[in-house]
Amino acid sequence: MSDPTVLQQEIALEQKHVDRVYARLVDLRRDASRAEKEGYQLSRVGTFGALVERDAMVFHAARRRHALDTEYEGLVFGRLDLATGATHYVGRMGIRDENSAPLVVDWRAPAAAAFYRATAAEPLGVVRRRMIQSARERVTGIEDDLLDPEAAPDDMRVVGDGALLASLSKATGHGMRDIVATIQREQDEAIRSPAGGVTIVTGGPGTGKTAVALHRAAYLLYSDRSRFAGGGILVVGPSGVFVEYIATVLPSLGEDTATLRSLGSLVPAYDTTRVDSGPVAAIKGSLRIRRVLERASHDAVPGAPTELRLLYRGTLLRLGANELEQIRRKALPRGARRNEVRSHGFDRLFDALWAQARQSKPAGLPEKREFEAELADRNDFREFLKAWWPRFTPLRVLRWLADPARLRNYANGLLSREEIGLLEGSFALLDEQGPTIADVALLDELDELMGRPRKPQQKSKNPFHVRDGVQEVSTFSDRQAAARSQNVQRDEDYRDYAHVVVDEAQDVTPMQWRMIGRRGQYASWTIVGDPAQTAWSGDLEELDRARERALGSRRRNTYALTTNYRNSSEIFEVAARVIRTIMPDLPLPSAVRSTGVEPVDLVATAAGLPGLVRELAEKQLTDVDGTIGVITPVPRQEEIAGWLTGLPERVQVVTALEAKGMEYDAVVLVEPAALTKDAAGIRTLYVALSRATQRLTTVGTDANWMPATGSVS
Repeated sequence: MSDPTVLQQEIALEQKHVDRVYARLVDLRRDASRAEKEGYQLSRVGTFGALVERDAMVFHAARRRHALDTEYEGLVFGRLDLATGATHYVGRMGIRDENSAPLVVDWRAPAAAAFYRATAAEPLGVVRRRMIQSARERVTGIEDDLLDPEAAPDDMRVVGDGALLASLSKATGHGMRDIVATIQREQDEAIRSPAGGVTIVTGGPGTGKTAVALHRAAYLLYSDRSRFAGGGILVVGPSGVFVEYIATVLPSLGEDTATLRSLGSLVPAYDTTRVDSGPVAAIKGSLRIRRVLERASHDAVPGAPTELRLLYRGTLLRLGANELEQIRRKALPRGARRNEVRSHGFDRLFDALWAQARQSKPAGLPEKREFEAELADRNDFREFLKAWWPRFTPLRVLRWLADPARLRNYANGLLSREEIGLLEGSFALLDEQGPTIADVALLDELDELMGRPRKPQQKSKNPFHVRDGVQEVSTFSDRQAAARSQNVQRDEDYRDYAHVVVDEAQDVTPMQWRMIGRRGQYASWTIVGDPAQTAWSGDLEELDRARERALGSRRRNTYALTTNYRNSSEIFEVAARVIRTIMPDLPLPSAVRSTGVEPVDLVATAAGLPGLVRELAEKQLTDVDGTIGVITPVPRQEEIAGWLTGLPERVQVVTALEAKGMEYDAVVLVEPAALTKDAAGIRTLYVALSRATQRLTTVGTDANWMPATGSVS
């Protein structure tokens, strides 16, 4: 520990520099606002060139002002004292003084790399690394690592017990804790991996995989903004709870252009949190379901008319069920997209009716084109076409699978009788409860199988148009900026991302890999996950094939994270004991800190459980300053949430599945025995037990919830 007097003196020293940085920030914000106002005044010149110059100037000034406003909190978080005698302050964005000397180095810049990579074994020219903790503009604490004692001047002061461990003891708050100041070397190497290809990051609980993924997105936007902001970065997480959890991280790193989606909201028009049981999710996630969907997408419409009867100029034109089915099949061969060939079906229908009309030779039979126009004007014929071959939505077709007879027909030879029975019950809830997360991938597949109705082409707006007959931009750079801004206006279902980040990748099913892959056909990728935490219970080879197909032939860069920064060693020991019952040889990360607080395991009667859970949650509110996660079995979430009504927001009730990727200062895990029925459940239990940073309590009605080695195959 440091002398309190020395600590306060060093804090005061850093406060002087931080004050200077914020004073400079005020000047820069004022300059940006002034430039924005001056830009608007250019419109008074009255020329077309001045209008374009105004737009460019206002755009850049407003963007700069927004960045300066965003980076206010915790702007300076680190300092490097180098062997050369130089000092670099590291922060969320680069700031220079009036003479262009650096006051703060952006954390993504090469000059800041040593802040994350330097170690005592390889100091990289760093003598002392200091982490600066602050609340708004006030420095509240500092922690030092002395990396090269031999190079340290005699008057250099070193305070604190180490930056990393001090940071990890802080409360997490409601959103994911921004660990930009505590990225360690193995994490930093993954963050700064080459921009192209596929970066694969693996690691156990608490190793910082999610933080690496998000910081990598921010780093790519910083290093090649034209490419990655223009094409866009997509970040895919396992659940809506997780996406909300990480939503503040990228803006806090200076980036707000990335798109964040959960697996249940990746497809436009759907945003679901409903989950299937493990066996049902495995069926829906398997590639076998694609053939089921393909058959459904080519089937006749339920309740469609089986006969067409038209009285035309005194002659009855009639097409029976067999003729209509033959027309439909010829217009819709295997591989055709139903919505895209709709007009072909109508053309064949007209051909069949024209052939009948010519054979009957009614009085005054016109040419074929006029004949078709006459039929198209008839309400009864138009209503028949809508019912016989409507425009299909994916959800409409997926509902057909709720019909047991249709599902058996589509799944014949592809799924077992037991699997078909499981699916019947799942799809029956579509109308009442909407799709599940697994259904979203099926809806995206149906969209791909059926295609979309053709839309009339619309003339795209010219971004350089000033007035009728006049196009003008003042400089080539303005033209490029205008083009980039035009590109940012993306379609609702945008599929040309420049980079795709997949977090908790071990839980992405084969069908979900197909869904994500459609949005990253031209992208580089960052994939992070931990195979030991997977909930997938299906065919692993099929899963590997689907993932590899989505990633393509791009080169792979693989990184393994080996240090658990989240859990205390006492907490992780319990989680490790659980996972080793089914994976005894699994290499686990090392927990680097100890709190001296052992996890608590309590048993209650069914009648006493609600009161005890509430009591435990209230106790954690006094024991920790941050969030408390009450983790429940999936079927009992609403019930247990009811036990905790009225408690503060920082008590969050989540299912064991929603807890993936999350971290809480304290965890109360309810009924852990509900998760020990099979290997997938034990892996989920491993996840739930490794969410807490400071306190872990397990409570339930079964005292023997800890699985025994070899008890589950």
